[in-house]
This record gives sequence, structure tokens and C-alpha cells, in this order.
Amino acid sequence: MTVLATALRQCPLIAILRGITPEEASPIGAALVGAGLRVIEVPLNSPSPYETIGRLAREFGKDAVIGAGTVMSAADVARVAEAGGRLIVMPHADLAVIAAARKAGLWVTPGVATPTEAFAALAAGAHGLKLFPAEMITPSVVKAIRAVLPKEALLIPVGGISEANIPAYRTAGANAFGIGSTLYSPGRSASDVLRTAKQLVAVAAT
Repeated sequence: MTVLATALRQCPLIAILRGITPEEASPIGAALVGAGLRVIEVPLNSPSPYETIGRLAREFGKDAVIGAGTVMSAADVARVAEAGGRLIVMPHADLAVIAAARKAGLWVTPGVATPTEAFAALAAGAHGLKLFPAEMITPSVVKAIRAVLPKEALLIPVGGISEANIPAYRTAGANAFGIGSTLYSPGRSASDVLRTAKQLVAVAAT
């Protein structure tokens, strides 16, 4: 079992911190790790994302897998690795980015929406599959995809995930969930993030 899979077994939530600033890294990271989350993603279209990734990695890297989202190129992968990130997440399934991540020794979860994309990504070396956008990949679709994929393949719906639909996706076969604006938005206080994170962790654990 990979480090990523182990982290997601401990807590099946990935915090997606789109828009976070480096100054927020410490308090928001502490709130998330304190609530039990073990995977944190900083989208690269956030302000100074590599600095934020570096701060999170230095402070929380022993307790959580820190990585980057919206990774679009092999050059991005190199900069994430240099900053201390260990996870590459993308909205699409670019085989060159998957290869770059594998070469750099990073975990990689490309975005897929169909079985064809899913099998191609796994064959290219993906450690997990970001089912995106989850708004169009309903629990019934996840169940159908789960039935044909290898049982060890990590399925991670992202997009519109909340307390209301986590149970249905879990029943359908999802292994983990990417949580964005439900959990964090720019300027939201660490205490608010902590409270919401605890609620989501409780739902995901049932």
C-alpha cells in the first residue's frame, strides 16, 4: 500500500485550498491536520502556490501528504517537487505529466471522467483517479466504473462534494473525496475551517 493510500485510509478527505496565500498556510494547515486530514492540495492557480506548498511541507509534511493541484506541465511537476510537495493532482489525464510525476518520485492522481480515461491513466502509472467533475459523475456512474476497474484503484470524486453526498459516493465505491469550497475559501478563518473539517471527517468515517 502506498503512502498516499495509507493517508487516505486514515482519513478519506483531500483538502483543496484554492486561493490560499502563504500567510494562511500555517493556521489553515494546523486546523486541517488537527481535524484529522492527512492529504492537503494547493492548486497552482493560487497566489504564490510554491511558497505555500513549501511552508505546508516544512510544518506538516511529517503528518500529511502535501501536494499541488491544477498541475498542467512537467515543468510544474519539477517546481512542486522542489518546493517539497509529494502529490500531483490535475484536472485532466495528461500522460506526460503522469510520467514526469512518476520520474520525480511523486504520487499522481490525474482527472478522468470515463472508463477509457481511467484505464489509460492507470496504465500510465497513476496512483489514483480524480473523478472530475463529480457533478456529472453521479454515484451510479461511480458504481459502474468501480465494477470494471482494478479493486485497488483509488477513486476520488472531486467537485461539489459535501456532507450531503459523501455517503452515497462511499456506498458506490469511492475511496476518498476532494473537498474544495465546502471546506475552504479565501479569507475563511482557521476556526471555521476546523469546525467544518471535523464535521466532514465525522461524515466520511461513517
